[in-house]
Amino acid sequence: MGQLFDRIRTAVSEDRLLVSWHADERCEEREVAVWQVVASLEDARLLRERPASKPHPSIVVRQELADGTEVEVIWAWMPESGRAMLVTVYSPQ
Repeated sequence: MGQLFDRIRTAVSEDRLLVSWHADERCEEREVAVWQVVASLEDARLLRERPASKPHPSIVVRQELADGTEVEVIWAWMPESGRAMLVTVYSPQ
């Protein structure tokens, strides 16, 4: 476990990422700046990898934002373009 996570973290660190419309809307609703989610990925804790998820393999991580807020984030791997996609952000249960 962790290869997909590493691939996504590397892509994000190299600015090979997309932000879905849904993620942008969820960040706005929760008053979270996208940059905080991107910046905190390096120190995120992997909760699970979902290599068979559709339409793209994905991971669920717990991240602590710059202001100390904890969020869970779904990131997807887009193998066709070699990019990561921020899918959604939500408060942990």
